[in-house]
Amino acid sequence: MEKVFTIKNEQEMINFGNIIGKLAFPNMVISIEGTLGAGKTVLAKGIGQGLGVKDVINSPTFTIMKIYHGRLTFYHLDVYRLSSGEEDFDLEEYFEKDGVSYIEWGKNILDLLPKNRLEIVIDINDDLTRAVKVKAYGSQYEAFLNEVSKYENYDS
Repeated sequence: MEKVFTIKNEQEMINFGNIIGKLAFPNMVISIEGTLGAGKTVLAKGIGQGLGVKDVINSPTFTIMKIYHGRLTFYHLDVYRLSSGEEDFDLEEYFEKDGVSYIEWGKNILDLLPKNRLEIVIDINDDLTRAVKVKAYGSQYEAFLNEVSKYENYDS
């Protein structure tokens, strides 16, 4: 199942993420793609808000992963510099924990990702507007995406 959401500005991206965070469930895995500046980290900030994270969320580009605590633990990973063959960082263990794993550049480790997951691709339409394509794999993620789709307005 796939749905496309039009996000008109940074605040709407945060609000969209907030909805995802509020509806998130334990062991959730979200793989996200998008060019530099597309809004991957902005979306992560919104998800963190929805999870009740109080810390400032920023990109884990150089640390690979940052862990935040809220209603569920939020594992924010940036695997841009990793490939599927990386042996020194046991990513799969985080996919099995009771938190939410948010993986920027998830296609770099595609064979490590669980079969059931959410895949998000952010495309830049113009300076502010983004097309956010969300693909759900597995019945729990399809039900989740249907719930997210019930929210039509992200500007408030």
